[in-house]
Amino acid sequence: MKRAKRSGQLMILIPAFNEEGAIGEVIREVHEMMPLVPVLVVDDASRDDTVGRAKSAGSDVLRLPHHLGLGGCVQAGYKLAYELGYEYVIRVDGDGQHDPKYIPALLDVLQKSGAHMVIGSRFYQNNGTHTSIVRAIGILLFRFVLRPILGKPVHDPTSGFVGVNREALQVFTGSFPLEYPEIEALVVLQRKRFRFEEVPVRMRKRKAGRSTITAIKSLYYIIHVLLGVFVNILKFEGRRRSK
Repeated sequence: MKRAKRSGQLMILIPAFNEEGAIGEVIREVHEMMPLVPVLVVDDASRDDTVGRAKSAGSDVLRLPHHLGLGGCVQAGYKLAYELGYEYVIRVDGDGQHDPKYIPALLDVLQKSGAHMVIGSRFYQNNGTHTSIVRAIGILLFRFVLRPILGKPVHDPTSGFVGVNREALQVFTGSFPLEYPEIEALVVLQRKRFRFEEVPVRMRKRKAGRSTITAIKSLYYIIHVLLGVFVNILKFEGRRRSK
């Protein structure tokens, strides 16, 4: 990707892995909603034509030489956005589940509330949405675990439709969970006493392809993330006591 000077305060980040069937339309929708905002696709070593279709749709592309997983892919985008001087980054997934029409609402709350992260929530203010049974159980469990840690409820802790400000970008360039990052990222922010807010959104079904998260992988996800949360807490407590 050619590194240019920033063209504004906001960048749209789209992490993608084998999303050739959806990525072009996702980018076009983002451009229609935010025509003057740069879009960066971070390609996680896709084996299909994700890169070609992203470029054809008018996006900049950062190609990773090896498959890093979602967390590594997002962190690479955050690092580049921070280096280029952007104040805000809003992440939109490359499968089409995140509707770009909500980007202005996320940005508005991010700019006006003073929050470091804004989450597009499927369940905030009883707006409801579809999700699998296993994922719904996991979300309820994560809500229960995170409530005392964060000091406030989070209704959709697994949402990847998020916006962050420059202070959060700086933190995430140095520390960001590499696997299933959404929940652990909240704990990382809490260690810095950073604030988050939620904005009600409606999620859509993916536009193409199939999710790689099966029921078995969902159970692994729940266990893995819970362990990651507790490790982060132990690290924070250890550093606090050593001061």
